[in-house]
Amino acid sequence: MLIRNATLADDRIRDVRVDGETIAEIGTDLDGDGDVLEADEKRLLPGMIDAHVHFREPGFSHKETWTTGSRSAAAGGVTTVFDQPNTDPPTVDARSFEEKADLASVSSVDYGINGGVTEDWQPDELLDEPLAALGEVFLADSTGDMGIDVDLFEEALERAADAGVTVTVHAEDADLFEEAAKEREDADAWSAYRTAEAEATAVERACETATEVGVDAHIAHTSTPEGVDIAAEAGMTCEVTPHHLFLSRDDLDELGTLGRMNPPLRSEERREAVFERLADGTVDIVATDHAPHTRDEKDASIWDAPSGVPGVETALPLLLEEAREGTLSYERVRDVTAANAAEIFDLPSKGRIEEGRDADLVLVDPEASVSIRGGKLHSKCGWTPFDGRDAVFPELTMVRGTVVYHDGEFAEGNGENVRA
Repeated sequence: MLIRNATLADDRIRDVRVDGETIAEIGTDLDGDGDVLEADEKRLLPGMIDAHVHFREPGFSHKETWTTGSRSAAAGGVTTVFDQPNTDPPTVDARSFEEKADLASVSSVDYGINGGVTEDWQPDELLDEPLAALGEVFLADSTGDMGIDVDLFEEALERAADAGVTVTVHAEDADLFEEAAKEREDADAWSAYRTAEAEATAVERACETATEVGVDAHIAHTSTPEGVDIAAEAGMTCEVTPHHLFLSRDDLDELGTLGRMNPPLRSEERREAVFERLADGTVDIVATDHAPHTRDEKDASIWDAPSGVPGVETALPLLLEEAREGTLSYERVRDVTAANAAEIFDLPSKGRIEEGRDADLVLVDPEASVSIRGGKLHSKCGWTPFDGRDAVFPELTMVRGTVVYHDGEFAEGNGENVRA
């Protein structure tokens, strides 16, 4: 395929030739052998690498499956996902890893599988599997009750360092949760309970331990400017989620328990400060923490509803809307969704539109802004916390040279494990 007259993230207008699974040539006035797609100066970006999803299989297929989750990813311009270990069974040994790998073989997009850490993990066999990363390692309980103590955390970092594996950390200190908030029943009580201080303190301790051990630590879903700054100053990488970039405690009256997640939504002031750090380059990547639950499950009290929101289909479109409005550059969108993740997680064939790299490509009309509607998305859960917000969705998503999504239609998935 030849994609002609596409506008790249750096505003160059180029032809891009795809041969098999890779980008074979980038130039101007290239000869059109085979299929030719006239981009008409639409934007061509590398597919998003979402380093943090929960596709819920095995164990929770009523919430999401590898088929529905990966199609939702493809429709949102995501071409690679990393699935987290808090499934049932949790991915903590060779058997559970292989069970999940079998389920993931139907994926429409490329994928990695992360290994988890619990009291029952089997590090010798788990670290011998082709892991994308170790983690999300939970320093406080979340969905799946996989929180661990300080000693086990240090052991996990040491084992990861020996194996040369990056560790992804869910950093919250449960000792700093505000117990008095449990007397409340309003939607904001969850944010009051899991405090900003709990995150900042845990990020600092995690970075200090990782530095002492000599391992690369990546801080997941950093929700506070303090946490972002601590990670950056320690030389560690961090991600932020779309919900912490675009939603705040001010939205909770409308969202109710649909807005409960871990870590929780923060103040509008902190949300704005996190977005500023995204724009100025302090934040390394955007990852969704796509964590779907059914509406029936969310229809409970703030203390009984499960934590998590879907986001894999709407992340890149929300960021493209910011680029359309001029709040972010397209180069910055490329970096936080693709290029930086490829570097952090050692995916040298992905993340950029360059000759020889995988043809993981997303074509978008930058002016085709629409309102997000949960009922039109493809996650099995059927809802979104971003309902009604403007976004720019892709027209076409290509994974290693195969068009897997085009104008609302899906092709059969050909996703592969990026570590296999």
